[in-house]
Amino acid sequence: MGNPLASSFVLQGTTHSQRCPKQIHQYILPKFSKVCFAEMESRTEFKLKTPPTDAISAVEFGPNSTQFLLVSSWDSTVRLYDIQANTMRLKYNHELPVLDVAFQDAVHAYSGGLDNTLKMYDINSNTESVMGTHEKPIRKIEYCAALNAILTGGWDAAVKLWDPRSPTCVGSYQQPETVLALSVCGDKFVVGTAKRKVCIWDLRNMAGMFQRRESSLKYQTRCIKGFPNEQGYVLSSIEGRVAVEYLDTTPEAQKKKYAFKCHRIKENNVEHIYPVNAISFHSTYNTFATGGSDGFVNIWDGFNKKRLCQFHRYNAGVAALSFSHDGCALAIGVSYLNEAEIPPGGANEESIYIRYVNDQETKPK
Repeated sequence: MGNPLASSFVLQGTTHSQRCPKQIHQYILPKFSKVCFAEMESRTEFKLKTPPTDAISAVEFGPNSTQFLLVSSWDSTVRLYDIQANTMRLKYNHELPVLDVAFQDAVHAYSGGLDNTLKMYDINSNTESVMGTHEKPIRKIEYCAALNAILTGGWDAAVKLWDPRSPTCVGSYQQPETVLALSVCGDKFVVGTAKRKVCIWDLRNMAGMFQRRESSLKYQTRCIKGFPNEQGYVLSSIEGRVAVEYLDTTPEAQKKKYAFKCHRIKENNVEHIYPVNAISFHSTYNTFATGGSDGFVNIWDGFNKKRLCQFHRYNAGVAALSFSHDGCALAIGVSYLNEAEIPPGGANEESIYIRYVNDQETKPK
């Protein structure tokens, strides 16, 4: 069988999804130590019924519950699932594909995408309202607990701050380039933009940018997630690498940062290199999962530089990940990012898997 994903990077040439800006370079960084490669298909895992009909863009568990999961899709829908009953509780639509979702609390959800519109959905009353818009598509949405506010990042190179108590944008902050990734990290947030820029903002003082950096990965940023302990963030790229970075700029702290290769498959002496599409942290252990277009999910102990486990290979690329608040369940959005990725004779799949994980898979050893 040949290369299972047309979007993989090969050593001599590259192709990748048409749904992200095309910007690629080359870089070599130290390898991550490997400890466990066992497939764990015997673990409790199941598919959600009534999945989206196009590629999955985001999955997010509700706060303080392992019962409810929000899912956004390129089919222009947002769906809420009760994973315990394995039923879709509700569905609402945007005019165009939806790129991200976020919970504010157990009953308020936010979504945005290619229609440039930020929507709020009240789950109790089954009503939706428009909060506002960006000039271009909304790529990322984050709930900021420190301010009880919503952050959105758009392809218009703006990050906007929204007050959930009223449909009001209370601040708009220009970024150097198109926003590709965004993550809250305590009282700060980290923005990954095109041209490998990383911008760190302090929510306590938004008069100007707190730090401006360049990604240590010399290919386009795909995902950023802040550490639960608020010390730093993990950044992934379209070229099968992940960087572990620290907010503290002292030399002692910066000595701890590193990067490693992952989501690469060697076939017939050719290394196929895949985008790392998704990152999700285990809130208790500070370990994190990565999902790639190779169809694998890996769980990493970032502080001890170890891979804890690798799940079995899924039937399409892993597009989105979300740990539940207690770390007991991992939602895995599986879909190809565009039709060109589907191998000859292969079939597409748009599925959400729920996997119940244990300490052996997620706890540092």
